[in-house]
Amino acid sequence: MQIVEDFAENPEEKIALDELLLDKAERGEVGETLRFWSSNKYFIVVGRSGKVSEECYVKLCRDENVKIIRRVSGGGTVLQGPGCLNWSAVISYARNEKYRNINGSYRSILEPVTNRLKDKGFNASFFPISDIALNEKKISGNAQARKRKYFLHHGTFLLDFDLDKVSHYLQYPPKEPDYRQKRGHKDFLANIYISCEELKEIIMKTFCVFENIWRPSEKDMLELKGYAEKKYLNVDWNYAF
Repeated sequence: MQIVEDFAENPEEKIALDELLLDKAERGEVGETLRFWSSNKYFIVVGRSGKVSEECYVKLCRDENVKIIRRVSGGGTVLQGPGCLNWSAVISYARNEKYRNINGSYRSILEPVTNRLKDKGFNASFFPISDIALNEKKISGNAQARKRKYFLHHGTFLLDFDLDKVSHYLQYPPKEPDYRQKRGHKDFLANIYISCEELKEIIMKTFCVFENIWRPSEKDMLELKGYAEKKYLNVDWNYAF
C-alpha cells in the first residue's frame, strides 16, 4: 500500500481524488493507496443517495458560501473543515476475504483502529456498521464505494473541530444508529484529543503501510481536474436528490 501525497487543490478535487484512485486501481494503473487530508474551509459532503434538502440547511449554506458536494460512497452527510482529519484507503479484496462482505469489512478495518486507541488509554468503541465513538460519542464516521477488484474505504476523525458548526449547517439526519438515542449533533459528537501524527500512525499500522510514496504525473493531475469538472463541480450531480 502506497501513501498518496494530497495534491488536490480545492474541495471538489479532494473528493474527486478518492474516485480517481479507486478507478486507477481497478484499471491496474496503481495498487492499494492510503491518503490523509484536511480542509481549512468548511464544506459539506453528502452520501451517494443523500437528499440535500433533508440533510442540509441549503439556503444558509449558499448565503455563507459553504459548498455542498456529493461523494460516490454511501453513508450520511459530513461537515468538513478545520480540525477534521480525513483518511481514504483503496483496498484490494485479496488482502482479506472478509472485505468482500460489507459489514465484515467495516469490522475488520475499524476494530483494529479502535483497539489501538484503547491501547493509548481512550475509552473508544466500535459501533456497527461504521462508527467509532469515545465515551459513546461519535468521533469517526466511515463509508465505502465498491468495485470488482478494489473498494474505497474512507473515514473522518474529529480532532479539534468546532462542533457548533455541525448543527449550524446540517439538519438532524433522517437515519441514525441506535446508540445515537435521538441526541442532537452537539450531544452526539465529540473530539478526540490525539495528534494527527499519532492517529496517522495508528491507521498506517492497521494496513501495514510502509513509507512508499505515490506521486501523480501531469496526466494524473489533468485527469483529476476532469473528474472534478465533470462530476463534483456539476450541480446536477451534487443536487441530484
